[in-house]
Amino acid sequence: MTSTNGPETRIEADPQLPTIRIVREFDAPRERVFRAWIDPELVARWLGPKDLDMKIDTWEARTGGHYRYSAHRDGQVVASFYGSFHEVRPTTRLVQTFTFEGVPDGVSLDTATFEPAGEDRTRVTVLSVVDSLEARDAILASGMEHGVVEGYLQLDALLAAG
Repeated sequence: MTSTNGPETRIEADPQLPTIRIVREFDAPRERVFRAWIDPELVARWLGPKDLDMKIDTWEARTGGHYRYSAHRDGQVVASFYGSFHEVRPTTRLVQTFTFEGVPDGVSLDTATFEPAGEDRTRVTVLSVVDSLEARDAILASGMEHGVVEGYLQLDALLAAG
């Protein structure tokens, strides 16, 4: 499965592997894009669909750190997430676990790489690995695509604002 939504977002699922690959380019230098990924104040402004507010409970973006946040709509919690930062390599790589509290056995291992993609542009590739094709398909069916695309559009606006 390959899906292209928005101007540049690619979401790919190899039919033989329990993985999801997301590729997106941003009009900003790698340092700024990476900072938007690890600074909790910035993450809360762009992560997820535009109709949700993200509340960061804990965010220790360092190798060995952890995080927990929740998504709110009309003042109500609609989803909560948590995980650990396995590796934070400034401006180039972020490896973390990701768990939706509603499915605590469904942990994924996500590796985000940040690469220059031309003059003041950055290509971010996120590879998520889960334990089964069924888990991968459930993630794809969950509305994840909508949240990723809208979140990245919000990130575009945040980066453009400086």
